[in-house]
Amino acid sequence: MKKLITAALAGLVVAAGMTTTAFAFEPSNPECIAPAAPGGGWDFTCRQVGKVMQDLKLVPGTVQVTNIAGGGGGVAYAEVVNKRNDDNNLIVAASSATAARLGQGAFPGNTMDQVRWIGSIGADYGVIAVSKDSPYKTLPDLMDKLKEDPSSISFAGGSAVGGWDHLKVLKAARAAGIKDLRQVKYVPFDGGGEAVTQLLAGSVQAFSGDASEAKGFVDSGDIKVLAVLAPERLEGSFSSFPTAKEQGLDVIGANWRGFYAPGKMSDEAYQYWVDAVNKTYASDEWKDIMKKNGLAPLDLSGDKFQSFVADSVSEIKTLSQQIGLIQ
Repeated sequence: MKKLITAALAGLVVAAGMTTTAFAFEPSNPECIAPAAPGGGWDFTCRQVGKVMQDLKLVPGTVQVTNIAGGGGGVAYAEVVNKRNDDNNLIVAASSATAARLGQGAFPGNTMDQVRWIGSIGADYGVIAVSKDSPYKTLPDLMDKLKEDPSSISFAGGSAVGGWDHLKVLKAARAAGIKDLRQVKYVPFDGGGEAVTQLLAGSVQAFSGDASEAKGFVDSGDIKVLAVLAPERLEGSFSSFPTAKEQGLDVIGANWRGFYAPGKMSDEAYQYWVDAVNKTYASDEWKDIMKKNGLAPLDLSGDKFQSFVADSVSEIKTLSQQIGLIQ
């Protein structure tokens, strides 16, 4: 994960190759698949990027958002690989959670090389939050209770067991000195929105997610953020929330956000979508969305993004082996 985090911390900006090239291809029915239920980070990625593409007239008409939940993104991945592998109209929201599942072999029979990786649109730092009425005021408070009685705390997240939201909890627990990470209880849900709903219902005691998917619940006052997993405080709406590092726990969790496309998408369509994502990222409209939602700069596309994802998958595989999630 070290390369991923370094990129996010440095505010990595790779030249997007913005051009005014006229493409022979234009999507007839542009669509973005969000591999989870509405309300989570992938849904945010599809809907916000799709709206900017529409507003800037980078795509004809509107971008249809299709939610395909299940398997921490695996159901959508299999749908694209097996049934829509040559669909030129389609892009799919992806993130570190996607890389985590691929690195752990959690998409049975599927690998990262079966799709084409388009580009990133920023990095989203993780948060650990509780309901507004929770007795826990700080992250050390929560971790102390976890050490005292592991069965008393359950964490909810929008990724499957072993996914990115789970990994963030384990990294925090390890930093707090918890030796047996297998004692940490994690409950997966199909998207961050559903995970927060279960938190508010009292089914779980804490939430592990990303700043963008937590923002609406923060703004409504339903949850309180105990810690942001960033190297320093975020700007904008999250500037009042302390980092884990401020509280004595050296934990960083940077979740990149971007898109992949069907593996047999034509080269013309692939370059069209790379260009559309690049122009979206460079726009003032997207910069404003990034600022409001706590997204850090991360601008990679085409071959550079493909290599970046490959490195992420490899590093997550290594981390997962170190904490005993996989052999």
